[in-house]
Amino acid sequence: MTTATAPTHQAPHVDLDGIRLSFARLVRSEWIKLRSIRSTMWCFGILFVLNIGFPLLIASTGSVGGTDNPHLVGDNANQVALMVVTLGVNFTQLVVAVLGVLIISGEYATGMIRGTFTANPGRLGSMFAKALVLAIATFVVSAASTWIAAIAVHPILSGQGIDYDLGDSKMFLPILGSSVYVTLVALLAFGIGSLVRASAGGIAITLGLLLVAPLILQILTNLLHGTTWPANVSAFLPSSAGAELFSYTTPSGAQHPADTVVLNGWQGFGVLGAEVLAVGIAALTLVKRRDA
Repeated sequence: MTTATAPTHQAPHVDLDGIRLSFARLVRSEWIKLRSIRSTMWCFGILFVLNIGFPLLIASTGSVGGTDNPHLVGDNANQVALMVVTLGVNFTQLVVAVLGVLIISGEYATGMIRGTFTANPGRLGSMFAKALVLAIATFVVSAASTWIAAIAVHPILSGQGIDYDLGDSKMFLPILGSSVYVTLVALLAFGIGSLVRASAGGIAITLGLLLVAPLILQILTNLLHGTTWPANVSAFLPSSAGAELFSYTTPSGAQHPADTVVLNGWQGFGVLGAEVLAVGIAALTLVKRRDA
């Protein structure tokens, strides 16, 4: 008795040697990850609300200009208005600091990073795609909410005697610079998160740089009378250098001691950008060398 054996069909061999995942597909993949994580959407939502809510809250108090200056024009009006419009940045920088760390540390915590690096063995493409998606999303949300706040508070402040022009480059550039600063903070946090690969450690280090280090140097400045090195070091911290991006500079400028380091907007951008780049290079180097 013979048994009929069904013929076996082998799947045709497909040569995958020449196939590579393009950078555009990596970006698309990272965008899907970004918008599918609930904590990310919460962070962006909080960023949006804070950027609009704080300026509206302060402008609505009715005493922004002060009782001694019922009518402000020129540089005085611009300086007060810019302070109100960018008030939310003091809080949103902390939100994006947490977000930047979680974007990468979360993948290490869940083990998803192994799948990411399996799809892209070179690893650097995936890291660049993550950073690009994070930077674009953060800048768009920050810029949109900041300009909504700027437009919303304009009639309120004008009604209080604070006359300023949003189209003035002295106003336009710092408002734009506030979103650039928030984006750079997110990238700095992303680099730190890539270095330590732990959410708690990455957040602690990032917030320490943004909050604790300036406070310690300020205390040293107050205690060590006649010593300028704490203030000079503080000028190069991420928060201090980045603050120059959305600070209003009067034509005459403020007077400072001769041996004190004072950065302008472009110098602050250069310092913060260099810090982000340095942390990023260190993170990418370790990503290539360490196991996922």
